[in-house]
Amino acid sequence: MNALNGALTRIFDVVLVPFEALGVAWAQILVAGIFGVLALIAFKHISSQKRIKAVKDRIKGHIIAIRIFQDDLRVVITSVFKVLGRNFQYLALNFGPFLPLAIPFVFVAAQLVVRYAYAPVPLVRDPAAQLAGMGTLLEVQLVGESAERIKSLQVSLPEGVVALSPLVRIPSQGRAYQEIAATATGVHELKLALGDGPAETKLFCAGDASLRVMQPRRVNNRDWYNLADPNHWPALWPAEAGFAFDSPFSSIAIAYPARDLGWLPSGEGGILLTFIVASMLFGIVALKPLGVQI
Repeated sequence: MNALNGALTRIFDVVLVPFEALGVAWAQILVAGIFGVLALIAFKHISSQKRIKAVKDRIKGHIIAIRIFQDDLRVVITSVFKVLGRNFQYLALNFGPFLPLAIPFVFVAAQLVVRYAYAPVPLVRDPAAQLAGMGTLLEVQLVGESAERIKSLQVSLPEGVVALSPLVRIPSQGRAYQEIAATATGVHELKLALGDGPAETKLFCAGDASLRVMQPRRVNNRDWYNLADPNHWPALWPAEAGFAFDSPFSSIAIAYPARDLGWLPSGEGGILLTFIVASMLFGIVALKPLGVQI
């Protein structure tokens, strides 16, 4: 997963440059639109276009029969049931080909999220004046079998990052929390280790609004199959390499603020909403020119 995420990140670093020259909002919309058109082309080749057209024609025929023979109750009831049956067939013919298209959707959407959904944390000039809850929350979670090892967790903060609270460890849950703050602009590297074990790192972006890529969570690569908690899927967090399968760390997370996207909705949900709506609108416009049955 790390190799795939790294390759896609490098590709998007290059591909997005001309789009971002138009502004972040247009970059999102145009990338989503291009994806929608490409997905439509792919759908045309992996779906049974003839069967889809035939089913649509039969549905239309049954609807016409209902209107023509509306005084014949037997014909109307029979046609209604046939319409319902054909609708299930129509949905099956469309749903099947859309499943493989969900895979590239996840990877493209993830690239947009780590670029546009979050803002660097603001700088703190006087850490001593900060009250509880005014810092940035650092959250650490260990994998289930290593939960007790959270007692030995040590967090090393680089120059330019300070702790605003003690490190709170919860062995029963394998979790730990600490409030931190940045006093210097840049991408800081936090180091976390369990006792004498090897340290893992988490990037902490602060102050510089021009920073392009950041993500709040670094996760373990073993969680790619964790259907119970999609937030831990490595595919969703491509900007930092996932932990090795045998790492005791499940995730290390930073609570970044949402980025202001102007007239577009902000945050992870806003990015996904814009992506879905823009890709669908571009796809609808391209339906007839591409001759796609859907």
